[in-house]
Amino acid sequence: MGLKIVYPICCGIDVHKTFVVACIASTDKGVTTYKRHRFSTYTKGLRELSQWLCENNCKDVCMESTGKYWIPVFNILEDSCNITLAHPKYVKAIRGKKTDKKDAKWIADLFKHDLVAGSFMPPLAIRQLRDLMRYRFKLINFMSSEKNRLQNSLTVSNIQLGSVVSDTFGKSSMKIINKLLEEPTDTSFEIEPLIHGSMKSKIPDLQLAIDGFITPEQSGKITVIKQHYEDLQERKNELEKIILSLAEPYTEEINLLLTVPSIKNIFTAIAILSEIGVDMDVFPTAKHSCSWAGLTPTNNESAGKKKSVRISRAGIYIKPILVQCATAVVKSEKHPEIRNRYVRLKKRRGHKRAIIAIARMLLTAIYHILKKKEPYNPELYQKSDVLPVTREITVEQAIKLAKSQGFRITDIAN
Repeated sequence: MGLKIVYPICCGIDVHKTFVVACIASTDKGVTTYKRHRFSTYTKGLRELSQWLCENNCKDVCMESTGKYWIPVFNILEDSCNITLAHPKYVKAIRGKKTDKKDAKWIADLFKHDLVAGSFMPPLAIRQLRDLMRYRFKLINFMSSEKNRLQNSLTVSNIQLGSVVSDTFGKSSMKIINKLLEEPTDTSFEIEPLIHGSMKSKIPDLQLAIDGFITPEQSGKITVIKQHYEDLQERKNELEKIILSLAEPYTEEINLLLTVPSIKNIFTAIAILSEIGVDMDVFPTAKHSCSWAGLTPTNNESAGKKKSVRISRAGIYIKPILVQCATAVVKSEKHPEIRNRYVRLKKRRGHKRAIIAIARMLLTAIYHILKKKEPYNPELYQKSDVLPVTREITVEQAIKLAKSQGFRITDIAN
């Protein structure tokens, strides 16, 4: 029995930087014929591709996500075709039989039998929001790098402000640094007018901390770093204004996400929303959304033996956010349904696996919140946190379980 033809007329596209190769597979009475054509990736060439597909009555298209090169193709074909965007590992051709033409034909052959798993593609508005949020993430990384550089320059100059104050970039610290930059050789100035009132008890320590020697070269470097940091802060503020205006249509969903434990910052909610979207119907279940985010173990079994089941590398943007939220919430006792589960898992599986489990728990809650349009309900998780009372265990099993948890067994009679 042969494979069923799901798409009688479909197209496979092999995407490159300067050109694409398209292959239309038309199946009639079990016989498939192929039409191939090469197009430029300039907008004119992609419009010719769209016209060529319309002339051949082809509405179903499959292409692999090659870097950023697939995006111009997707932009032109999005309105006129049903596009399946595939991960390269699902459409990789057989080694030794790989050419541009054969790649396009191979994609078309796989796609006509519906053997290609399509990637999740949110609507255009969500994609635009995602792009801006990822850029904001990059700006924050740049700012953190500049902070570290300034701290290194102070350390090299024997300025130990970081050992006294909690934030080197705080108002009081920056006033002291600015004063040092005005006259690097003079460290005997009065500190009290520059610091906040709550820091007066630290004046002796601060006086010792600034007793260093800033060379003209280090002074110039610190000035450049400080100006760059301030410029990045301004650009970040401008970007956040654009993000907030773009996120206005999703105010209801953002407010629902803010009810989730540890999600208190509006930009954290927007970041999660920009990655998974607002329509949860694209994921059949919460498990599918967790798998897409790279929070579930992989399946790797052969000959009855299970091999490595580490989580995948998917979700490189949403996974760190959820892990940070999970790390914050397990330290709080306001949500015992989460903390208790973390403590139990940590004893058996360790901190890292337990945190991933809590991150998955948060994403599962987010999935149901967006699907049902209801705020976070801790009672649902508190009920599942209670162990069943009908389970039985022998004395030997109880002793073994207690030992595995680190308990030392003593004789009560003695």
